[in-house]
Amino acid sequence: MADSAAARTAVSAGVTGLVLTVLNQASAPALEPPLERASVLAGVLSVLLMLAGVLWERVLPPAAGRAELVGRQGLLLSNDLPNALRQELAWGSAMLLTATPAAVVLLQRGEQTLLRRGLLVDSPFRPGMICGQALQRQQAISLVDLCLYPGRDEFDSLLEGLPAVVVQPVGGDAVLLVGGWSARCFNRGDLTWIEGWANKLALGLGETANFSGSLAAPELVAPELAAPELVAPEND
Repeated sequence: MADSAAARTAVSAGVTGLVLTVLNQASAPALEPPLERASVLAGVLSVLLMLAGVLWERVLPPAAGRAELVGRQGLLLSNDLPNALRQELAWGSAMLLTATPAAVVLLQRGEQTLLRRGLLVDSPFRPGMICGQALQRQQAISLVDLCLYPGRDEFDSLLEGLPAVVVQPVGGDAVLLVGGWSARCFNRGDLTWIEGWANKLALGLGETANFSGSLAAPELVAPELAAPELVAPEND
């Protein structure tokens, strides 16, 4: 938002300078060489200001508006995981939802959903080709604008209408999905945070390889794991 305002200011200053230069030269009683040189220099500087503003907008486009996502705020957490891992999942997901533009966080291992937090829907998530690719490559896949990618229907069951999704592998058999409020909303710092937390979770999940439990309903989650209702962050 601040970058866009600065770009508009630069263009406005350039236009104003050019107009004033033309008016100054037109109102002069005589076109003497010093005035002509000053007018040319002022005109060039004004055009450069306008060009800088236009290029600024192209290099740093304004952030997309927040999507109107439909869901209920809640927390679903596996009831058979070790307590220490449940604490870590509750804490880390709360931090992602408050410190980044995340709208929903989901941890999936095979057909088992271990964590689902943020905006919730009733449909179970089923991993597809994109999740499989992330696991195969052992590398995060950041879908900055889902409407541009084929196979985006894979994430309809996560939250319909999600503008952006990060698919982060967790060990060799689980994926962490983080859905954002708007397109291109996750910066490099957010992606680094997600990757670091996934690496930490991989250690805990390695000790629960034979897990076959189910999700606890939000009201069954231990009170110390619960967090206040999360509010979507505003775009800068």
